[in-house]
Amino acid sequence: MISTIYDSPVGPLTLISNGAALEHLEFENPRYAYAPAPAGKDKILDETRRQLDKYFAGKLKEFDLPLAPQGTAFQKRVWQALLTIPYGATRTYGQQAAVIGQPKASRAVGLANGRNPISIIVPCHRVIGSTGSLTGYGGGMERKKYLLDLEQGERLIR
Repeated sequence: MISTIYDSPVGPLTLISNGAALEHLEFENPRYAYAPAPAGKDKILDETRRQLDKYFAGKLKEFDLPLAPQGTAFQKRVWQALLTIPYGATRTYGQQAAVIGQPKASRAVGLANGRNPISIIVPCHRVIGSTGSLTGYGGGMERKKYLLDLEQGERLIR
């Protein structure tokens, strides 16, 4: 495992690679910190940085990276479903629960979203409350709003 810091418009992000896939993207001061990894470079980290640059410039709508999030089988199903939410779109927790075939599991979906180890790339920021309100984001509500605004073309970095 190796890591690098990526300076993004939403603050420093720690990227962690296992050499074959990205395992983690962590905001500064995370709620659920993962074990630190020594700093280094590899092709996964380099490609993640390149794609994040394009994403924050409004030029990338879908990431194409090998991912290896660590979690329970249920969490992995929830995170996989997040990858189906289109750029610039949102879904409610209830809609996400239905996508995984458990329509009454919206709270469990919310908890799994909160443990998403690869934020932004696995877009948990695209999940909102049933009333359309911005609720629950491990990176903080300001970051969630920033990311949603970016994807709707309201915050492009020049």
